[in-house]
Amino acid sequence: MFSIRHPVRTWYGAGTVEKVREEAEFAGAKTALLFTDKGVVGAGIADRAIAPLRAAGVDVTVYDECAPEPAIGDLESACGRFRKERFDMIVGIGGGSSMDLAKSMSVLFTNPGEPRDYLGVELVPNAGLTCVLIPTTSGTGAEATPNAIFSVPEKGVKLAIVSTRIVPDAAIIDPELTLTLPQKVTAASGVDAFTHCVESFVNPNSSHLSEHYSIRGMELIARSLRRVCEEGSDLEARGDMALGAHYGGVCLTSAGAGAIHALAYPLGARFHIPHGVSNSLMFSHVMKVNYPANPGKFARIAQILGEDTSGLPIEEAAGRSVGAVERLCRDCGVPTRLSEVDVPAHVIPELAEAAFTTQQRLLGFNPKGLSLEDIEKIYRAAA
Repeated sequence: MFSIRHPVRTWYGAGTVEKVREEAEFAGAKTALLFTDKGVVGAGIADRAIAPLRAAGVDVTVYDECAPEPAIGDLESACGRFRKERFDMIVGIGGGSSMDLAKSMSVLFTNPGEPRDYLGVELVPNAGLTCVLIPTTSGTGAEATPNAIFSVPEKGVKLAIVSTRIVPDAAIIDPELTLTLPQKVTAASGVDAFTHCVESFVNPNSSHLSEHYSIRGMELIARSLRRVCEEGSDLEARGDMALGAHYGGVCLTSAGAGAIHALAYPLGARFHIPHGVSNSLMFSHVMKVNYPANPGKFARIAQILGEDTSGLPIEEAAGRSVGAVERLCRDCGVPTRLSEVDVPAHVIPELAEAAFTTQQRLLGFNPKGLSLEDIEKIYRAAA
């Protein structure tokens, strides 16, 4: 048995940001709380969602203080500021941080308790306010997932609110909103999206349904990530990346991630490394350990990345995926070694302990079981 979750409605295509007006009218919304960040506001992108909402007669309150790699304290702060106010609708426009805060807040308005009460799996009892998410990067797939990720500084880890209740009512995927995304963000978010497709494809929870999204997501990203890093104004390539990232989010809702993410989260929590970069640091090193556990699927990944595997033994074909991923990251300028981001070797035992003790949910989805010693070896290989 398997399942998959989707937003109630998904819009895709250039100019679809205007459809936020239709979503507001459909919901009968008169007041909306919009989550974004100052960069998105400064680029004029937030206005592309705010204007249609106001044209629909919606009174929009803008919260533009969403921080990169948000901590649980950021959600607590927003909750304390707005929870006693009345809104009909929540909108998130931005990267994963803005969308995670938005969809979390959508259920905090309708459920008792505090944000930390919902860190865990399916702990949210009541449906939230109408929620519309609009990504401005092609990476997290947060507009599709039941996950909202927050660092918990006192534990030195990232934890998640995981609930079907926070899958949004609508996802609006407009590749035009990504045209001005800086190259570094384009590259890191694109690698992040590719890890979602890879991990959901190879883990034991994958299914016939999720694999459709995993494979197509990998194909779209593999053919266009290098292109958008070279020429960010290519709308067709931006469209591939936006749709591929969304597919990555959808397949996560069914199959989940794995050890790449499990080992990346302590890096982000401890050193405030952007999530896409944290994943790139672990990507090929985890794959090198994993590919013997499912050589058929890793051989398919190698082929999608353009490797000629014809006539090769399946194990050798699978192993080609490791080098292919390493080259993809390098070609896009994304680091693959801890030393490149100044992570000292002496913290590796602490990182391994954090991953092993706090990320068992994700480690349980990995195609190969990993001990604490195995995890430390992977970090050391990545040093």
